[in-house]
Amino acid sequence: MNIGGFQKNSLIDFPGTIACIVFTQGCNFICPYCHNPDLVASPQKEAGDLYDENKIFEFLEKRKGFLEGLVITGGEPTLQKDVIAFCRKVKDMGYKLKLDSNGTRPHILARLFEDRLVDFISMDIKTSLENYHLVVPGKFDPQKILESIRLLMEKAPAYEFRTTCSRPFVSKEIMKDVGEMITGASKYVLQKCSRNVKVLDPEFLKADNNFFSDKEMLELKETIDKYVITSVVR
Repeated sequence: MNIGGFQKNSLIDFPGTIACIVFTQGCNFICPYCHNPDLVASPQKEAGDLYDENKIFEFLEKRKGFLEGLVITGGEPTLQKDVIAFCRKVKDMGYKLKLDSNGTRPHILARLFEDRLVDFISMDIKTSLENYHLVVPGKFDPQKILESIRLLMEKAPAYEFRTTCSRPFVSKEIMKDVGEMITGASKYVLQKCSRNVKVLDPEFLKADNNFFSDKEMLELKETIDKYVITSVVR
């Protein structure tokens, strides 16, 4: 895989699991609030130095008995042509595996579930289906998002859906649309959009109206609570 970042230890990214994190290079979205802008560009654009995959597996071998799992995030991991082989190797080493995905490649998720290669998956839901054109450049079939949602709810060993809350991608009405897409989901996470990080579009940070207050975040939570079993604000 094309790996643009590696974190050796995390206690918060994989629920109940001490894990390391692999950040894949390249994404098919252009979310202006993206907190990993260096990972959006493809390797062909020379966006940062790539990590040696073999050295990561050497690290995992040495950390057996100390680390419990590995998180693959991005960028968008399912764009990587070797993601299934990478996951299989991690699982063969005895580690638990968590995947973060934007849900645009359900056929890859289906393979991972069929082969039992993931233990936990977090899927980002960016907005309502009719507004996905705001974050996806070029042509895109938003029905793929629905397909991925159904796959997670039917096949994933454990999962959560999550949304980074900012305007114009999220509103109370949009949250209702999201709720209808994931009705009955076990967990939904509302993430408050941060202004204190490097983002893909720095101009986005300058507009106060793009950001929700704590009170507004709780109002969004009240909206989604009608549809899901558990929701949390982070």
